[in-house]
Amino acid sequence: MNRKYLIAGNWKMNKTPDEAAALIEEIKPLVKDATCSVVVGVPFVDLPAALTATKGTAIGVAAQNCYWEKSGAFTGEVSADMLRAMGVQYVILGHSERRTYFGDTDHTVQKRVRGALDAGLTVILCVGETLEQREEGITTEVVAMQTKIALGGVSAEEMSRVVIAYEPVWAIGTGRTATAQQANEVCAHIRDVLSGLYGAETADQALIQYGGSMNAGNAAELLAQPDVDGGLIGGASLKAADFATIVAAAK
Repeated sequence: MNRKYLIAGNWKMNKTPDEAAALIEEIKPLVKDATCSVVVGVPFVDLPAALTATKGTAIGVAAQNCYWEKSGAFTGEVSADMLRAMGVQYVILGHSERRTYFGDTDHTVQKRVRGALDAGLTVILCVGETLEQREEGITTEVVAMQTKIALGGVSAEEMSRVVIAYEPVWAIGTGRTATAQQANEVCAHIRDVLSGLYGAETADQALIQYGGSMNAGNAAELLAQPDVDGGLIGGASLKAADFATIVAAAK
């Protein structure tokens, strides 16, 4: 299956609106000939600036989270419908930092996924194990459970708007990276889980990224793996040249 790579930057809580616009202006000429899909995932306050800066380009814009209700007394939250109304195309859900610091669970991630799909967004769904879970040899069980629960109620047709990002928690922001073989093994396992849920054809078409300290130095090896269809890039996405190098490796 010839899947088109997707390289998405997760800027986390970095950059003011002016700084975001400046970084995107720096990135644009470097990725204008990209053969993969390119997305920037920016903080909520940067979304208007990012949407303006990417207008007329092939660069997509992602929010870093959304709430599952359409509206209501949920101070501080942002709905998927609000994002869609702005022109946002993607939303990152289930990131380990949301799970670790802000109380997200497999079941709240499921509700966020449902809300985002209902609003017409494309979801970048994060799954991954902790170091303790890997050392206990339960990586495949943990990742399978997270994937199955998050996709509860999602149809095979809707899977065309779901990208799964395998992000081992122990490799996020630590400088540690799964080996190319480790990354491919887990991405292949996720594809097997999708095959069990939706059938081989849907699984073969699904995009499964690797995240977790992917950078300009290791991207080519990781992206050469048969079941790695792109990357969810953290720190390296804040440096235009490094991000462009990763995009160029996604051929």
